[in-house]
Amino acid sequence: MSKAFIPYIMCGDPDLETSEKLIASLVEAGADAIELGIPFSDPVAEGPVIQAASSRALQQNVDANALFSLVEKVRKTYTIPLYVMTYSNVVFAYGIEKFVQRMQEVGLQGLILPDVPYEEKEEFDAICRKYQIDLISLITLTSSSRLEKIAKKARGFLYCVSSLGITGTRASLHEEIFDVIEQARDYTPIPCLIGFGISNAQQARQMARKSDGIIIGSAIVQLCEKYGREAPDLFICSQNRSGKRLQCNVSLF
Repeated sequence: MSKAFIPYIMCGDPDLETSEKLIASLVEAGADAIELGIPFSDPVAEGPVIQAASSRALQQNVDANALFSLVEKVRKTYTIPLYVMTYSNVVFAYGIEKFVQRMQEVGLQGLILPDVPYEEKEEFDAICRKYQIDLISLITLTSSSRLEKIAKKARGFLYCVSSLGITGTRASLHEEIFDVIEQARDYTPIPCLIGFGISNAQQARQMARKSDGIIIGSAIVQLCEKYGREAPDLFICSQNRSGKRLQCNVSLF
């Protein structure tokens, strides 16, 4: 069974031109969707890798409007689903309805707000439904008591957090998330994807075993930090005459 792969990038790290090239490379490398981060000065759910990327992007004056302009350019070539991951303050400052309407206009599919708990999501979700944008729900290892409510109202996909705490690569992950996913499937037919902490091929295979796919963020952001404007070249794949992808310059899974 094919598993979904969703990479995350911080838009504007190291610059927007590189982000545009990186999206193209990830699409060609086989990404099923892409998460696009909007930099924020206080990213409470993020570890040091993505915090640093956010700081670098802010130094480039990247904001929500810059992301929307980037997506408009990408949409001239690619139809891959694109999701925005940011924080509620960013959306509040822009204006919730204005932000979500702009998402629809440029061709974005979903919004991920890791700092908005289930009990406070309706203010955003009602507007997202109005503009046919999926507000992505997150579940964690501690969601058992609220799992049925969260899963039944989830749209797009269910973001299953594989570890407690902030984002970042980890030496080991909690397989207990598999039990949470099995419970969630009793309440929703939408895909259950695992993210937070996947840092190598072994972990990617481990997490994909009983989920519908994986989300990789910090491991990719680390490559962007290390290689800068050359990062998109890492994901360029060679092909044979039949068009089958043979090998990428870097392998995360």
